[in-house]
Amino acid sequence: MTQTRIGIIGGSGVYDIDGLRNAEWTEVAGPWGKPSDAILTGQLDGVAMAFLPRHGRGHVHSPSTVPYRANIDALKRLGVTDVVSVSACGSFREDLAPGDFVVVDQFIDRTFAREKSFFGTGCVGHVSVAHPTCPRLSAACAAAARDAGITVHEGGTYLAMEGPQFSTLAESRMYRDSWGCDVIGMTNMPETKLAREAELCYASVAMITDYDSWHPDHGAVDIAQIIATLMGNAEKARDLVSRLPALLGADRAPCPHGCDRALDHAILTAPEARDPALVTKLDAVAGRVLG
Repeated sequence: MTQTRIGIIGGSGVYDIDGLRNAEWTEVAGPWGKPSDAILTGQLDGVAMAFLPRHGRGHVHSPSTVPYRANIDALKRLGVTDVVSVSACGSFREDLAPGDFVVVDQFIDRTFAREKSFFGTGCVGHVSVAHPTCPRLSAACAAAARDAGITVHEGGTYLAMEGPQFSTLAESRMYRDSWGCDVIGMTNMPETKLAREAELCYASVAMITDYDSWHPDHGAVDIAQIIATLMGNAEKARDLVSRLPALLGADRAPCPHGCDRALDHAILTAPEARDPALVTKLDAVAGRVLG
């Protein structure tokens, strides 16, 4: 058994956690650059928590400039075991209405301007993301949402677009009708892949703000309406987060789905051929297998 430490990555509108004991903002230095912001640490119901505003307080980072590697590395350095992402998303389904939450379990990655791996020349690693989220952690998020009275849907495919612009009507129709996607957002990739490389359990809670541009009765995305829905969703997200410690508990067994052992057979570069500089940068992310 180890100690649970829950890491929350807050998306648009979610910039803190209520009720943390011994709360303090902590600067975390790492080899992948500066994280989006300092990280708010503390305890909630006896469980250690760490909160990172993905876009920074004041929303200074666009989806493309979020330092995803630095963020995941920083959470790992703080001892986080379970990462819950909350993020604003558009919906491709009539029954996934603004104000609803979706605990997604699949992704299609359409981003192109971001560094997507900790590994590279000198230390090559391949992890499986066939099932990119942790079923155990996802189930806890869904249970917390239900307990909070939130309309929550379990399972769905998240289309990750580069942004920062929203979809054209043609793109929206393609993602919905041809590709079978359920929600669309700009920030869960490469975050999900990096969490797997760092052997962290990861769950994604999509907070629906709009119907993208496909819906014949809603037309183009209305920014004013998105912001109004965003504020309501942020309050719901804080309520969901407050219920996670009781569901996950302070003591943590190894992940039954192997998220915390994702690197067991992932490193292909022979020890004698590994780049020492890259291996040093991987000390937090992959130190368990690299020594």
